[in-house]
Amino acid sequence: MKKQITVIEGDGIGPEVTRQSIRVLDAIAATFNHEFNYSYCLMGADAIDKTGNPLPDETIESCLNSDAILFGAIGHPKYDNDPTAKVRPEQGLLKLRKSLQLFANIRPVTTYAPLLHLSPLKPKNIEGVDFIIFRELTGGIYFGKKETNAEGTQASDDCVYTREEIERITHLAFQSAQKRKKKLTLVDKANVLETSRLWRKVVQEIAIQYADVKVDFLFVDNAAMQIILNPKQFDVILTENMFGDIISDEASVISGSLGLLPSASVGKGNALFEPIHGSYPQAAGKDIANPLGSILSAAMLLEHLGLGKEAALVKEAVDWTLANSFVTKDIDPMNFYFTSTIGELISDYVSGKIPGSVKKENIELRKSTII
Repeated sequence: MKKQITVIEGDGIGPEVTRQSIRVLDAIAATFNHEFNYSYCLMGADAIDKTGNPLPDETIESCLNSDAILFGAIGHPKYDNDPTAKVRPEQGLLKLRKSLQLFANIRPVTTYAPLLHLSPLKPKNIEGVDFIIFRELTGGIYFGKKETNAEGTQASDDCVYTREEIERITHLAFQSAQKRKKKLTLVDKANVLETSRLWRKVVQEIAIQYADVKVDFLFVDNAAMQIILNPKQFDVILTENMFGDIISDEASVISGSLGLLPSASVGKGNALFEPIHGSYPQAAGKDIANPLGSILSAAMLLEHLGLGKEAALVKEAVDWTLANSFVTKDIDPMNFYFTSTIGELISDYVSGKIPGSVKKENIELRKSTII
């Protein structure tokens, strides 16, 4: 199989973790006789510094002509700390989502047995957690009309949704639920918001087409509590843009590290894959960032391309590293391995270079050379 992939390394730790994903994809290509060609493009603070534009036209064009997009992270403190900045890194990502019509953000939330002790929640409450959040990505308050009065004393952000925007992601969420545990939860605020009442109405109508899926409804404030109190109750969560942004970040701490979780943003033709973590500029260039969220995003990319066996092997390799305590500093501050080491280990596992039993003392700190 031959595929074209646009790579956007982005800001902060984005380049470091993305390079490990490319290393793993190259190992997959060599092992399974595929050919992945990469086009490297700019977005975010890096793009502003080099072009003055957070999303150059060349990047959009490359994405439109690719089979998939692999993205690192976005953001920089010099923009975060300046509320008056007219051009911001995040504008690039929002514009890209809109330009490519990436209307659904998909975030799986899972736990790993060796890491249960790292979660702020009790291990008995999170063991076996496995749910997925479908967040609408191109509508709602983030894309609504924004106004501030001349005196700077009043501001407004419109939240607008259409039936079509709700329908298309709702069908994706139901189809996912049919392949999983056949349960879907709509998270909204239908007791207060008109947009939420429209969401609930449309989801109830579509639910008739998926009679095998059980549907329930939670107000977003209750959902936020339930994700902490009993996350095992969830299978597929469906929600609008801002609510999804908030609860997916909340859910991410269940696993014990932001660095572990991947995501996909999909549309009618294009799809973008990225770890859920931010740019973490304090760690940039130190080779300490956790690349697993990015590597698992690459596994989702492989699934999107129809390469299920290849994706499963990447996930198996990730499980192997965690089971054997080959982890980065965010997981074990004392006995940790470097970003590049983890990437090399997973690549070697994929390539069949790692024997069935490996002792930790035989793996060097910075290089994963097996002795």
